[in-house]
Amino acid sequence: MSRTWIRWIIVAVLVVAAFAVWRSGLLAELNLQGLKARQESLATWVSANHWIALGSFFAVYVAVTGLSLPGAAILTLAGGALFGLVEGTVLISFASSIGATLAFLVSRFVLRDSLRSKYGQRLKSFDAGIERDGAYYLFTLRLVPAVPFFLVNLLAGLTALKTRVFYLVSQAGMLPGTIAYVYAGTQLARIDSLSDILSPGLIGAFVLLGILPLLMRWLTRWLGARRVYAGFQRPRRFDFNLIVIGAGSAGLVSAYIAAAVKAKVALIERHRMGGDCLNTGCVPSKALLRSARLLADARNSERYGIAKMSAEVDFAEVMQRVHEVIAKVAPHDSVERYTGLGVEVIRGNARIVSPWEVEVDGQRLSARSLIIATGAQARVPEIEGLDSVDYRTSDTLWEIRELPKRLVVVGGGPIGCELSQAFARLGSQVIQVQRGPRLLPREDADAATLVEERFAEEGIRVETDCEAVRVERTAEGGRLLCRQHGEDVTFEFDRLLLALGRKPNVAGFGLEELGVVIEKQGTVQADALMRTNYPNILVAGDVAGPYQFTHVAAHQAWYASVNALLAPFWSFKANYRVIPWSTFTDPEVARVGLSEDEAKEKGIEVEVTKYGLDDLDRAIADSADHGFVKVLTAPGKDAILGATIVGEHAGDLLAEFVLAMKHGIGLNKLLGTIHIYPTMSEANKYAAGAWKRAHAPEAALRLARRFFAWRRG
Repeated sequence: MSRTWIRWIIVAVLVVAAFAVWRSGLLAELNLQGLKARQESLATWVSANHWIALGSFFAVYVAVTGLSLPGAAILTLAGGALFGLVEGTVLISFASSIGATLAFLVSRFVLRDSLRSKYGQRLKSFDAGIERDGAYYLFTLRLVPAVPFFLVNLLAGLTALKTRVFYLVSQAGMLPGTIAYVYAGTQLARIDSLSDILSPGLIGAFVLLGILPLLMRWLTRWLGARRVYAGFQRPRRFDFNLIVIGAGSAGLVSAYIAAAVKAKVALIERHRMGGDCLNTGCVPSKALLRSARLLADARNSERYGIAKMSAEVDFAEVMQRVHEVIAKVAPHDSVERYTGLGVEVIRGNARIVSPWEVEVDGQRLSARSLIIATGAQARVPEIEGLDSVDYRTSDTLWEIRELPKRLVVVGGGPIGCELSQAFARLGSQVIQVQRGPRLLPREDADAATLVEERFAEEGIRVETDCEAVRVERTAEGGRLLCRQHGEDVTFEFDRLLLALGRKPNVAGFGLEELGVVIEKQGTVQADALMRTNYPNILVAGDVAGPYQFTHVAAHQAWYASVNALLAPFWSFKANYRVIPWSTFTDPEVARVGLSEDEAKEKGIEVEVTKYGLDDLDRAIADSADHGFVKVLTAPGKDAILGATIVGEHAGDLLAEFVLAMKHGIGLNKLLGTIHIYPTMSEANKYAAGAWKRAHAPEAALRLARRFFAWRRG
């Protein structure tokens, strides 16, 4: 028998049981006046049948609480009136906890799976909080009689709280209230209403008792946080509200936000304003890709009905254009602009000398809060002989002016793939060496396959499962010796490009000496508020992780700056639920949320809907009819769990799914949204239509067919 059928059977049994109890008239008798009227006769029967009375009362109490029926308060009074304080307290304490646990388990079995399938990704952080602090929250609720206990039981069943923890905490948390009610039952003759039991003073005492564990937990955390400041003298006055170290994306946004709300903020940068993105990353690489794309289009002019187009490459001019693009964007991130916004920009080497103080080339500055936004640098592996050649990384590539005839690229991630294709289109013979089994390991296999196929068409030689072992210098340049499938292989090159990701900048400016905790992967340890182990020192951007994207750095910067300025009065937890990214190869690969491969690895049940761009009118007209739109949804639902797009302008097309996921818009509403014809964005609508066709209401359609047949006569 399937789990679904068992759920329906349980629901049916519960409904029948509740109906039977209601029809029996027992609930109508569970009131204070009825109890007082029958107290004497009930007491006589209990005295004559003590053990039967105990068992019967216990069973009724468990049934009422397990079925979440009203009447537990009256039953508790009855327990005190019939069995006395000690025996009644013991009896009801166990009966109420067992009944509550039954309700908890029923709620979990019947409702939790469907809730997980629909909101599983969103509930991850909530479940993490429940696993960490759930016992404290439950204990607080159990100590406050004003909170309906049956509601607590049902809601707790939907969380990740362990059954054993729920039972034990309920047993302890409900005990004070149980004693109060049972004692009131022993004084039943003096009670005219339930309000005689729960006076405002008594409720206030229970509330105070309930929040005491949370207050103690908060106090313990506060004392622990203050302990890290031992040995440091906090300045009486501060020069700034906020000091930001690093003027990349995260640092610029942090300083901008602080200045916008009229806080006094200093921004310290030792190198170039704009950081990696402007100077060595996003901006120059996209400028290079555009030049390479134009050349590729010229070579493939026959695809557009043009017999022949000639194009000559002057690589020095291409690189000159790249630097002109950088110079044109640079004013957006310039000292002059940020000074005009009210930011005090300081050029120099920063060193943190205390949790509130930064020294810049001998000048000491203080601020209530600091933000570390020092970015990252290209990761250079330890390969024997590497220093014998003039290797390049994405940081140092942009100064070359001569196109390498033979280029070996080590690394198969986004940076390696983008640069491999760009140089191949510009005329280099490119060999790309990837340690893993395929390119773009963070993307779905079908997406990576399309990229690899395009690389093969364009003459890029991709060597997978290939580990770099040694570099040797030669008269022409060098050779890379690798180990591939158990054999030694060698690749000759004029230039060697390392594209193996980026390493956070955490050394050389005082973090180690101060004792700021660094994670094993090299990022600065931070909580959900972007705080380090020093609560007034926050981080944002590549140095914080877990995503090394410019837009994520800006996203984190908002949380870091707001929390730095408003703590302890107000704080916001960083939200990573909807994080998009794109690899700007041709075809582009863009993704947000869960991928199909991830869902399989994590055992998450999803529906996959795929629409091929070879069916899209605009893609056909542009000779760009390759790639797909893939959407992951909860089974039987239109709620979007993730999307992957492969094709031209994939990064632009993804924005609609990012918006939909952020605001809970399902595929039905995307399908009902007008998209301009003919545009690439129609692909998103057609993907929604493919999902809709797979979920067509067959029974309704059969009735419609009969209806229209009847109308035809």
